Amino acid sequence: MNISLTGRHIELTDAIKAHMNASIETLSKYHMDIISVSIIASAQTKKGKESSRVEFVINLAHKNSIVIEQSDQDLYAAIDLATSRAQKAMRRMHDKESEHHKDGINEAKNQASESINLHELSEAMEDEIVPVALELYKPREVEDVLNDLKENKKLFEIFIDNDGKTRVLYKRNDGKFGLY
Repeated sequence: MNISLTGRHIELTDAIKAHMNASIETLSKYHMDIISVSIIASAQTKKGKESSRVEFVINLAHKNSIVIEQSDQDLYAAIDLATSRAQKAMRRMHDKESEHHKDGINEAKNQASESINLHELSEAMEDEIVPVALELYKPREVEDVLNDLKENKKLFEIFIDNDGKTRVLYKRNDGKFGLY
């Protein structure tokens, strides 16, 4: 990481440089590939008031540069405010990068196939299917089937009527019964 500390209309003392370097070191905790950091500190006078201005330019590999400008009456306060804004911007970039990771379709298929054993799943499905002997072979009257359907909680009943036709009697949503 290249570090450039510049003072415009202000002399950078060892204490100011140490404070700037300490601020830069706090940016490394986001594990972003920082190429260079440039800090420009300047003193300016506006409307008779002197203030300090700090500009951070952080160049990241394969990402946009982060540029932060901060003014304050105290140079150390301006550095601290600019550092906190830079940390916030880098945290946003880091969170966006780590939370919005896009998996390819092949990776998703591999993960799905690793978590599911198809052989065990097919055996489990075979165990769940139970053949049931139907009483379809006895011809029944529609009225008898209707009484049976009213007595139990079934939604439909399949039966063979006296004419030998396969019929379905079912409960409708409006409380009436339908017949196929």
